[in-house]
Amino acid sequence: MAQPNTHDRPQALAPAVDSMTLLVAAVIVHDPDTDRVVLLQRGEHAKFAQGMWDLPVGKSDPGEPITRTAVRELREETGLIVKPEDLRIAHIIHGAWGVESPNGFLTVVFATRAWTGEPENREPHKHAQVRWTPTDALPERFVPSTAEALRSYLAGGPAVSLHGWR
Repeated sequence: MAQPNTHDRPQALAPAVDSMTLLVAAVIVHDPDTDRVVLLQRGEHAKFAQGMWDLPVGKSDPGEPITRTAVRELREETGLIVKPEDLRIAHIIHGAWGVESPNGFLTVVFATRAWTGEPENREPHKHAQVRWTPTDALPERFVPSTAEALRSYLAGGPAVSLHGWR
């Protein structure tokens, strides 16, 4: 994992914990030839949105570039392998609150049309299933923020959505 270069930086200030925002990456794996995307269904033991559909998504580890988070989470959840250079920013979600992020979260949604492997459920303790889904048959029970990001990507825009802000 690439570590940030700290040699040429001034001394860091204490973290502004009260304003911390959780950084998250999601990946839209899109096969344009068959017009399908990879989705996962959250299992009964998921931390939130049990039984709902979602994109492959996960939290960034400390010191981890967001593209590395996307590559790692996609592989951990689905077994699919993508290269960071094959990711394109598709959408940004800024949520005011989340189950693990009471001070908000920022999800960078990437899209790729290049991958290796076939999707499989690599985390059955978290997910009920992982599968290809036609873009014209997206499930109704979909996590709202990532559903909006996916629909926006498929329609060609806008690239930012806000959830929970007044």
